[in-house]
Amino acid sequence: MKTFLIRRVIYAIITLFLVSLSVFFVIRLLPGDPLIVFLSQSADIGAMPEERLEQLRIEYGLDKPILVQYKNWIADILRGDLGKSIFYRESVGTLLRERYPRTLHLGIMSIVVNIVVGISVGLLAAVRRARWPDKIITPLTYLAVTIPTFWLGIIMIYTFGLRLGWLPIAGYTPPTKDFWLSMRQSVMPVICMSLVGIASTARQMRSSMLEVIQQDYIRTAWSKGLSEREVIMRHALKNSLLPIITMMGMSVSMVFGGSVIIETIFAIPGVGSLMVDSIFGQDYVVVQSITLIIAVIILLVNLIVDVAYGFLDPRIRYD
Repeated sequence: MKTFLIRRVIYAIITLFLVSLSVFFVIRLLPGDPLIVFLSQSADIGAMPEERLEQLRIEYGLDKPILVQYKNWIADILRGDLGKSIFYRESVGTLLRERYPRTLHLGIMSIVVNIVVGISVGLLAAVRRARWPDKIITPLTYLAVTIPTFWLGIIMIYTFGLRLGWLPIAGYTPPTKDFWLSMRQSVMPVICMSLVGIASTARQMRSSMLEVIQQDYIRTAWSKGLSEREVIMRHALKNSLLPIITMMGMSVSMVFGGSVIIETIFAIPGVGSLMVDSIFGQDYVVVQSITLIIAVIILLVNLIVDVAYGFLDPRIRYD
């Protein structure tokens, strides 16, 4: 296990290095100058002397060669300094501390809904194979996987927000401030963020359960006269959940990827909307920091999933 962990940490460091290289140099391929974009939207519009631009370039370190900029950025990251936003004129760390709780709140709710509903629905479809629950659930999961998230969000806003008036169409309220309003505002974003994951989890759960219940030890359990509930819950469920553990790691990346679209559609001031605004504003430092943090979270979750897989399945050995 120790060797496995060391090897995975080395792989993670290499991956983070490649991610940092990619995001640092690719974003600079975008046409335009972030400082000119910033000045055009500030009080300096109409008066952009070269002295002001040069002053800002020195302030943000953009006057240095690009390799030196990269070295300085990595050095600041290792010191815990994420840099200063060009567009917001604030520390990136401050911006993320304000917005990450909102994204994590919606993301954790989406993951919980994904796991609970996906496993329950997939289990029901497998246990009732070829019966009406399975005939309804299976086609719906195929349909849900194909639905574009942005299209679903727009349809839900129009239907449940504008036409029926059941749910707020935009905004975010912390649950500590107004719990019920926060829940109502979270319903549509959470559904949009978790629907594809629910469908994928349900399909995987159904396939895994159908494979497990064909095993000899399950037939032995039936021959002992155990009830269906005991056979499924005590013997089949644990082993059928092993592939779902892997999908839990994938769901984290789906949540963070989906938050960019969902937070924009529902006007939620989270990390996803910050990412979109920073890309359009060519705010290099913010985009780089968010991408790197998301990469760290995904790598950490995948490592936890791999380790948990070994603990849950004694047949797996990390030698």
